[in-house]
Amino acid sequence: MGPDATLHLTDTDERRQLRESARGLAAGYGLDYMIEKADAGDYPRELWDEAGRLGFIGVNIPEAYGGGGAGIAELAIVEEEFAAQGAGLLMLVVSPAINGTIISAFGTEEQKKTYLPGIASGEYIAAFAITEPDAGTNSHAITTTARKVGGQWVLSGTKTYISGVDQASGVLVVATIADEATGKRRPALFMVPTDAPGFTATRIPMEVKLAEWQYQLFLDEVKLPADALIGSAEAGLPQLFMGLNPERILATAMATGMARHALDVAVAYARERGVFGQPIGAHQGLAHPLAQCRIELEMAQLMGAKAAALFDAGLPMEAADAANMAKYAAGEICAKSLDQAVQTLGGNGLASEYKLARMLPASRLPRIAPVSREMLLNYVAQNMMGLPKSY
Repeated sequence: MGPDATLHLTDTDERRQLRESARGLAAGYGLDYMIEKADAGDYPRELWDEAGRLGFIGVNIPEAYGGGGAGIAELAIVEEEFAAQGAGLLMLVVSPAINGTIISAFGTEEQKKTYLPGIASGEYIAAFAITEPDAGTNSHAITTTARKVGGQWVLSGTKTYISGVDQASGVLVVATIADEATGKRRPALFMVPTDAPGFTATRIPMEVKLAEWQYQLFLDEVKLPADALIGSAEAGLPQLFMGLNPERILATAMATGMARHALDVAVAYARERGVFGQPIGAHQGLAHPLAQCRIELEMAQLMGAKAAALFDAGLPMEAADAANMAKYAAGEICAKSLDQAVQTLGGNGLASEYKLARMLPASRLPRIAPVSREMLLNYVAQNMMGLPKSY
């Protein structure tokens, strides 16, 4: 168990300073920068590199490997503040949160020395590949296989909707290996270099126009050295789940940050835009929906903070409950806040000047990925309430 499971309902001095610093960096880039990058087909490399140099990317990586030695709570603060300025980075969810956590917890000393310093600095971007065309939510149906041939691992399979592969140096791939005694297959994690022979990535066309893209991966007899296996082949499932809680916590932070950004735009407009001799924000038909969004946003933020505190305290089961609820709440308020912001601005909500319409498709993503709202509801119903399983 970690040293402290305390949920700080207000920021400590250190966390307030971190929040202010992250906000200051992201404000220098903002939504205009991210849109410019997306339209040009470029990656937000300048923001990523500066965030790495300033220690934001590796804030949760142990100090012994070049990181800040803090926790997922601090990384979530960074992500939320970036997103609140319109500059959320999807690969913060993937590289330091998922990969950094798994390797820190289960990697060999040599693997930690190999990967963690680069992940912390941002120079080594690690993607994560679990989803398959016929095995989305059902990770038990994964068909990507790994088999031992001599002293090597050989991987074959297909993955889909994998983020940031174009910028990644390696992809942590979830494959299955056969138990020698029973023949049953169990998951295992392999770091696959993106330049490995037999590894190809194809960009998936998307209507959501972001500066970070999705890819389909093909692994055709990809040969890897023995040490490409991260951690233990026998502990694949616990290792996998070790990365999923941080993923949900960081996704919560990104969604609540996006909601904050939308509400900031809407509130500023409602204070200044006047009709019938007073600002439109004085009318309860607009004021109350915005206030409701603020309340629901605060609740999602608190549940996200609780999940992070439990995870950093070494309480994975309790953290899973909170992380799943936080992710659900954040996805709902993200979509609701963007919708209400557009409604508040009326026609201007669809104007290019305010950029809210540009954010609308992205506001739906937290209700779908990295896990759908329906599966989150299944988790709460079955794991927390004891209701019968439906599948």
